[in-house]
Amino acid sequence: MATQNQNVLFVVSDQHLATCMGCEGHPQAITPNMDRLAHQGVRFATAYTQNTICTPSRVSLLSGQYCHNHGYYGLSGPCPDRLPGFLGHFRTHGYRTAGIGKLHTPNDPLDWVSGQVDLYDECYDYGSDFEGCSPYFRYLDRLGLRDKEDSIRLPEFPGAQQDDGRPSQLPYEHSVEGWCVQQATQFIDEARAAGKPFCMEVSLPRPHQCYTPDRRFWDLYPADLALPPTIDQGASHRPPHFRAMVEHAKRWEGLIEPKGVEHVRRRVWRAYLACITQVDHALGQLLDHLDRTGLAENTVVIYGSDHGAYSGTHGVPEKAPGICSESVCRVPYIWRAPGVTKAGHVSGQLVENVDLAPTITALCGLPPMETTDGRNITGLLQGDDRPVRTVAVTENVWSKSVRWDDWRFVHYQPEMFGSRDYGELYNIRSDPNETRNLFADPSRQDMVAEGRKRLLEWLIGTTRVTTVWPAIDYSKSPYDYRTAGDGKESNLAGPAWRAARNQLNYL
Repeated sequence: MATQNQNVLFVVSDQHLATCMGCEGHPQAITPNMDRLAHQGVRFATAYTQNTICTPSRVSLLSGQYCHNHGYYGLSGPCPDRLPGFLGHFRTHGYRTAGIGKLHTPNDPLDWVSGQVDLYDECYDYGSDFEGCSPYFRYLDRLGLRDKEDSIRLPEFPGAQQDDGRPSQLPYEHSVEGWCVQQATQFIDEARAAGKPFCMEVSLPRPHQCYTPDRRFWDLYPADLALPPTIDQGASHRPPHFRAMVEHAKRWEGLIEPKGVEHVRRRVWRAYLACITQVDHALGQLLDHLDRTGLAENTVVIYGSDHGAYSGTHGVPEKAPGICSESVCRVPYIWRAPGVTKAGHVSGQLVENVDLAPTITALCGLPPMETTDGRNITGLLQGDDRPVRTVAVTENVWSKSVRWDDWRFVHYQPEMFGSRDYGELYNIRSDPNETRNLFADPSRQDMVAEGRKRLLEWLIGTTRVTTVWPAIDYSKSPYDYRTAGDGKESNLAGPAWRAARNQLNYL
């Protein structure tokens, strides 16, 4: 069901472990506004990121493309000038668009998102070691609070590893989340006054470290808060880089007194949950503003995250090493679309972050983006339980995780570990904490082969090309081969065209 001039508010946090929400049944996380949104809309219980690193994940979110198609796997790189994004697509079709907060897309030489929006409010300045003139830093300078800023690093420990937790020195209203809400509500009001629909991304930096929540959220969690039951889970079944990270974390004494592994574990876990509650509070302020202005009835709201986290849950302080666990691959994903979503529904179907762009485009009645790899999940929003895909994949350059049915398989290139054949295979239903790696189990080699087959077929089937052989005038064929805005074949015609041509022995 498409509605013309529907607004879009996409709220994305950084590094949110999907299990840490009340609506997920977490016994400790205080998230009344995420729970409220889930009650009003649809929560996806098996949603996956395309990459477990900020920048490539965010490029996938905004472009709707898989990493092997847009090519970004690291935190920086040249500006992808020809890569369309949904913010630019909406702007082309008459929307006012904004990117606010920790946008974190390629910043050399110019942030990719800046050319697609009417308001570009990146909260950090990556090019000058976070000491530059971003709009948020200028805001703090005007208030004389720049030296108190502690969301990106702890100022009292310059140059040190930042995996520790304490209450912030900034009050919430001047925190980066508070500033994001101020900027977002002002933009919404200006678009409303101009009679224009809006499409915006509000990117909240937490719960990514630094783990420095406002004191009011820190105080919601007791100092003796129970640690995650998996924090001392053995890692002998994991690949070498994961085992090395666990051993490293066992030696981390922390920065803040009292020092010691147990003390820092408790501070990090307490602060991480409090940071999630701070993000939840910001989300609630945005939802309340839509209610007050009467825009809630005409605004699609999505809450999600760029990737998951460990944050101590497996004895690892943040999210590295990247792809080894469901904890970093699965993400929160909650949608509320007026007149569309089945309130309170929980979908168990596989969805991915790349599905955001094609779905909001369809919900708002805009022409589809030919460059996206995602699927339109409107049917799932309406309560349909038919699958839109058979696998969900998270990828790094030399490792890829594929989830299907009850299974999760991780492929590692042999060169990663001295030509050793490492891999991971878990039954998520019977072993949700991934304690039993079945990769080397003789009785499960059929599932290892199945994981490899599904991954290979996914990679071949989703790779978009620039040229194919033979070089003929495809426009005269019934399959009408054409390129899209990024110079590669259109995903609206390309796969079907390739399959048909292959049957005719042209490829």
